[in-house]
Order: sequence, then structure tokens, then C-alpha cells
Amino acid sequence: MNNAIASHESEIARPGAHVGFGARIDHHRGLIIAIGALAAMMIAWVALSATPVGLYDIGSVISSSTTLALAAVGQTIVVLSGGFDLSASAVVSLANVLAVRFVQGTPLEQWAGVALILAIGGGIGLVNGALIAWFRLQSIVVTLATMFMVQGMTLLIQNKPGGSMGDQFAGALTADLIPDKLPMSAGVLIAALAVWAFLRRTRLGVGIYALGSEPDSAYANGLPVTRYRIATYAIAGMFYAAAGLYVSAQTGSADPLVGRPLLLSMFTAVVLGGTRLGGGRGGCVGTVFAAMTLMITVNILLVLNVSAFFTTIAEAVILILAVLGSSIGKQSAAHESARYLMQCVKALRTHSRAQDDGRARRVDFAVADFRAVENTELTGRFFADWIERNREWARYVVPAYLLFVAVIVLTGFVYGPGVLASANFYSSLLTLTLFLAILGLGQGAVILTGGLDLSMPWLITLSGVLLTGLTHGVNVAAWWAVPVVLGAGLVVGIFNGAGVVVLGLPPIVVTLAANGLLQGLTLIYCNGSPQGWAPSALSAFTNGRAGGLSLAAWCVPVFLAFALLLLHRTAFGRRVYAVGNSPVAAKLSGVRVGPTLIAVYCLSGVCSALVGLLLAGFSSQAFLGMGDPYLLPSIAVVVVGGALITGGRGHYLGVFGGALLLTALGTLLAGTTVPPAVRDIINGLVVLAAVITLRDKKA
Repeated sequence: MNNAIASHESEIARPGAHVGFGARIDHHRGLIIAIGALAAMMIAWVALSATPVGLYDIGSVISSSTTLALAAVGQTIVVLSGGFDLSASAVVSLANVLAVRFVQGTPLEQWAGVALILAIGGGIGLVNGALIAWFRLQSIVVTLATMFMVQGMTLLIQNKPGGSMGDQFAGALTADLIPDKLPMSAGVLIAALAVWAFLRRTRLGVGIYALGSEPDSAYANGLPVTRYRIATYAIAGMFYAAAGLYVSAQTGSADPLVGRPLLLSMFTAVVLGGTRLGGGRGGCVGTVFAAMTLMITVNILLVLNVSAFFTTIAEAVILILAVLGSSIGKQSAAHESARYLMQCVKALRTHSRAQDDGRARRVDFAVADFRAVENTELTGRFFADWIERNREWARYVVPAYLLFVAVIVLTGFVYGPGVLASANFYSSLLTLTLFLAILGLGQGAVILTGGLDLSMPWLITLSGVLLTGLTHGVNVAAWWAVPVVLGAGLVVGIFNGAGVVVLGLPPIVVTLAANGLLQGLTLIYCNGSPQGWAPSALSAFTNGRAGGLSLAAWCVPVFLAFALLLLHRTAFGRRVYAVGNSPVAAKLSGVRVGPTLIAVYCLSGVCSALVGLLLAGFSSQAFLGMGDPYLLPSIAVVVVGGALITGGRGHYLGVFGGALLLTALGTLLAGTTVPPAVRDIINGLVVLAAVITLRDKKA
């Protein structure tokens, strides 16, 4: 148990100690691959370029890759500790916007502003780390919520590009380190790597690797796990802020959305640089080389006259290939799976706890729960037994409905009781609730299995763009276009599910890569500008009236009944809960885990495609980014509805209550002077509050 810490400490303490050549090669394999990939792309660039590639071109690559490299270094530190930080891109944007406000005045004032912005980035990381460490929350959910909150604050500060910053700071970062040979950006990267080199030789550096390798062993060996985890996110936040400051120096202005395209690129650079997802292995040197490799890839696409729309597709493909490549030649995964399986078999006999990467689950409880559900279906229970069985989930479901009633009452107080008597109010409320309820079914099923679907935003957008582009407003064309769009959603679901099940990739990697692929495909299909209109029949369904309510509003109870039957009265639903409680225990109980996971992602894909169709009908047209506002709410309705973010616990009645609550809250805010960016902040706060309040305190 002490091997991860002891070996790393000995490596730092005795760098000259004798280590076998093969072991050294294996230890630095990621860095070697990163350097090899950079060299290969350089050769391809030189060979394909119509003009000679000189020092100026290389310097341009270094300058253009510095922003990504700085942000990816911060992400690498987090990943090494076993976490993920989805708020990185938002912190880059915030630092970029703050730079035009605080990096002003005299040179001393400008550098004081730089220090302040770095401290703000570190403070955001501090909050992330504290929430994750103190409350033992999943890093993905915490940082996703803070991503939307930080992005909302950024838009409140500045909602459009513009502004300027001090010339001294900008001039210092855009000057030459070596005149006419090497830009100052190279010095920035050298300084960043120097910071990393110092950090990894401290006890904190050892702790970061230990947290990613064996957190339980790190705790048993007396490492201050909580403090180290908080420090990890704080340091990463400072690197994100440094990336935002560098963008400001390069452009001389600010863009509140400048960091948004970096998220996929960051994870690609981290993995391509040799850092293992899950932590414990890798480093920041390879990440910097990988960032340059990605930038040279973009240059090669330009040399080949390939549209810039292919950039995200290339990054997504590289990310998947890099993750797959990092597992080649490793036997640890197979050994770990075998060890885990044996533990689970032993647990079934002895009623002990089976360990899975430091997390303990009651395997016998999962099997018993799965069998209990089957027995319930077969034999039935008395009403009193039903109340006893469902008391726990009802405890998590009821708060969402109580809060919904409170928001409705507040709405009547703010706008007058006449609003609550209006059919238009309820028609709009139920129609918008339908969108979130559909997404909640797909995302909720994925979360119940312990996964997360980040491909929703651009699948929604692609679905709307496909519909309007294929039909051009013609109702007859909708008869074949709608099945085509839903089929596209099914294909995306198969892609995500196969990546998780067949390739064994983490859900966040597969779905994030899928989101990048879908973004590129959408831009290529519509050439950057969606065309056409939604069929009038679909618009009539979402906006027309029948008895005071829209047809979509009338379909809400129908969809609710369908979702309840699917998740709680079918064999598929029982399998979803069994897999969420314990995949190994479910497999031992006869559940086909792989097909169940693929089916769950297919359900999520079809639900996202359906919402894309409805949104296009609701707006009568499609537009780029139309799915972006729905990522956090799709997770929020599940979490607010009482589902456990790590899977295995939740009920669709709670998800539906969460959809009602968030829609009512959005409706309340829409009629006020509160800026739209505040909704992201509120949604983020709601998610954090729900995750903290409803977390599994036994975990």
C-alpha cells in the first residue's frame, strides 16, 4: 500500500539511484510519446508547407500555444491528483476580463493587478478544492457548477469583447526573449515548468502523486489529504488565471468567452502529454509539448486548406487516440479487474466491503437490493410495505416539490395573483418543463449508472440544425427528417456507450470528445450558419394552443407516465439501478452490464435529439450554441431531484420535480431585470447546494 508514496519519494530524494533501463523508459513513456508526436508533426509541417519553416514560424507556434499550455499545466496538476476541473475555461475567461480592469496605470499598479488576478484564480480553485475535499464530492460536478457560476460572473463584468490593458505588461509578454529568435512566450513556459519542477520536489508534489495513485494509502501514511487536495486546485486556478492574463497581453483586449473553446483542447493536451486519467502518473513537461503539437496540427490543417471547422474534430480524435494509446502495454488494469472481481466474490460470501480504487460499496446490499426489486415485481407487497420501501427515496423527492410551490407563491407575490390565474403562464411553464424533463430522463439514466453525458449541448444543436436544414419548413419533409434526427441521436448514444463499455474510456472523456466531434460536424454541415426553418407543424406543437395550453404542455403528464414506467416498472430500469449500485455485483446477479450501459447512453442521445427538435420548433429555427444553456440544467434537475451523483439512487419523480423547480425559477427571473448571466450563477448554486445536502454521507 505504501509503494506509490515510497517510490516517488525515493525517486525525488535519490535521482541518481540505479533504476533499470526498461523501468526508466516505462516511467517516462508518456513524455517520450509527447516528444515523438511533436517531432512527427513538425516533420509533417515542414514537408507540407509551401514556404520554408523558420525560427519565426516556430516562435509563432510557441506564442499561440502558450495560453493552452498554461491552462493545461493547471489541468495536469488536478488530473495527477485524481480529479477533473471543468471550471478551467471559465477561469481563463474571467482573468481575461479582469485584466482590462485591473492591469492599468503605472507599471507597479499593473503588476499589482496581475498579482490580484492570479490570487482570484487561486481563490476559485481554493473553493473548488474545499468543496471536493471537505464534503467528499465528485470533482466533475463541483467544477461544472463553478464553471457556470464563474462564466456568469464574467458576463456580468463584461458581456461583449472590448477594453484595453496597460502597455507595459502587454509589451513585456509580447516582446522577444532573444531578439528575432525566441519570443517571450518561451520564457513564460520555461517559468511555468520551473514552478512545476520545484513543486514536484516538495512534499505537496509527492502528495499530489500519492492522491492520484492511492488516496487511502496516502491518508494512512499521514499525509494531510484534505489540505493537499485544496492546495492542488488552488495552484491549478492560478495557472488558469495566468493563461487568461497571457491572452489579454496577446490581444490587448478582453473577450468573456475566450476560454470556452479551450476545455476540449486542455484535456487533449493533458492526455497526449502522457498524464494518466485517474492520476498518479505523468507530468507537465509532456503537457507543454502536447499543446505545441495541437497547435502545429492546426497549422497543418491550414496548410492543407482544410476548414477550421475540422479543428474540434481533430482534437476529439486525438483525445480518444491518446487515451487509448496510454493504456497500451499496461497490464495493471487487467490485474486490478481480476483483483476487484475476487474481492467481490469474497464479499458475497463474507458480507465484507469490496474496494474499488479507494471507494467501498456494500456488494451484498446491491445484490440484495436488485433481487428485492425483482421479488417485488413478482410477488407484490401490501400498501404499508410499499410506504416502508419507498420512504427513503420519497425523503429526497419531496423537497424539490416543496421548493417548486414556494417559487410559484413567490411568483404570484412578485407579479401579482393574476399571473397565476393565466393559462399562458402554465402553458409556458409546462412546455419549458417538458424540455428539461426529457433531458432529465436521459441524463438521469446515465447518472444512475454512475456516468455523465457532456455531449448533450452540441447534440441538441446538431439536431435542430439538421431538422431545419433538411426540411426548410416543409411539413411533409418532417415525416422522414424527424426519424433521421432521432437516429443521429441514437448513433451518438452508441458511440458514447461503446467508448465507455468496449474501449473502457471514462465517460467524461468519451462524451467530451463526442461533444467536440458534434460541434465540428454541425459547423461543417451548415458551413457556420444554420439554414432553413422548422416545420410549421412542429412549431404548432410547441407554441399552438388547445384548451388554453400548448400541445407540448398537454404531453407532459404522458411523458411523465412513460418515464416512470421505463425506469421503475421495466427490466431495463431495474438493470440501470443494479449497475449504478455495483457493476460487479450486478454482473454476478446475471445483469448484462455492457448492453445496459450502451442502452443508457442511447436513451440519453435520443432524448437530446428530441429536445433539439422541440427547441427548433419552439424558436421556429435553429442557431449555433442553442444547446449550451441546457448542460448544467440537465444535471441540476437530476441532482435537485434527489439522485446520488455517483449512481444507484434516485427516482424520476424527483427529476420531474427538479425540472418543475428550475423552470419555475427561470420563469420568475425572466420577468425581472436580473441579467441572464445571473441564471447560470443561480443554477450553479442550486446544484452545489443540492449535491452537498443530498450527498451520501456514508461515502
